[in-house]
Amino acid sequence: MTAPRPAARNEVRADIHTLATPLVRLANEPYYHATGDEVEVFAAAAGSRLPVMLKGPTGCGKTRFVEHMAWRLKRPLVTVACHDDLTTADLVGRYLIVGDETVWMDGPLTAAVRAGAICYLDEIVEARKDTTVVIHPLTDSRRALPVEKRGEYIEAPPDFMLVISWNPGYQSVLKEMKPSTRQRFVALDFDYPQADTEARIVVHEGGVDADTAQKLVKLGGLTRKLKGAGLDEGAGTRLLVHAAQLIASGMAPATACTAAIARPLADEPDTRDALDDLIRAVF
Repeated sequence: MTAPRPAARNEVRADIHTLATPLVRLANEPYYHATGDEVEVFAAAAGSRLPVMLKGPTGCGKTRFVEHMAWRLKRPLVTVACHDDLTTADLVGRYLIVGDETVWMDGPLTAAVRAGAICYLDEIVEARKDTTVVIHPLTDSRRALPVEKRGEYIEAPPDFMLVISWNPGYQSVLKEMKPSTRQRFVALDFDYPQADTEARIVVHEGGVDADTAQKLVKLGGLTRKLKGAGLDEGAGTRLLVHAAQLIASGMAPATACTAAIARPLADEPDTRDALDDLIRAVF
C-alpha cells in the first residue's frame, strides 16, 4: 500500500492564503455625505480606543460610513456579516486540515486584532448570543482577545477598533442587544438623510440627473410612510441608488423602480399593488 504523499510546503501555503481573512485597505475615498457630527465622534472614539455602535435602518449608509472612516483613518478593514449560525470559532478561528497538515486559521476578529484593523460586525444581533460574548474583553479596559483553543491571549494594538451595527426597529424582541453588551460602546444614531441631501447622494451614486433623483427620493419617502402598514421598512437610500443605476443604464423609470424598489420590499399582492400605485403616481 502506498503511503500518502506529504503535501509540498508551497501547496499548503497556497491553501492557507486562499482561506485567510482579507484585510481590505481602501486606496480611494469611499463617497460619504455626512449628515451630522458622526465623522468627528467616530474619529474621537478611534483616538480614545473606544468601540463604536451604529444604529439605524437598513440601507441608510452605515456600512459606507465605516468604509469611509477606515479610509480616513488609514486603517485596514475587516467586515463580518453576522447571521444565526455564526459561531465563536467563525470569529476567532479554528484548526483546519490543509493538505496533510493541521493548521490554525485565524478568524476575522483575530486577524483584525493582530493587524490593528477596524473590525466591523454588521447586524451584530443576528449572531448567536453566546458568540457576541467573545467581544466583551475587547470592549473594556482589557482590550484583549483570549484564544482558548491556542492558549493565547492577544492584546489589541492601539489601532485596533471594534465597530458593530444593528437596526433597533427591525429585529424582534428576541434579538435585542443585551445591556451588558451595548453599554460598552459609543453609539451613533443613523437615519435616512434629509431629502435634498439624499437627492445629491442619488445623483452621485446613481448617475441620474437632479430631477430624476428628486423623484426617487419622493418615492422613497412615500414607501417609508407604509412602515407598519404592510412594510417592515420603507426603501433605504441603497434601493434608491439601485433604481437610479438602472435608469442611468437606459431602463424606463417605472420599470426600474418596480424591479429595484417595489419587488424587493414586498411579496404580498396588496402591498405590491400599493407600491406600484406609488410608482405610477411619481413617474
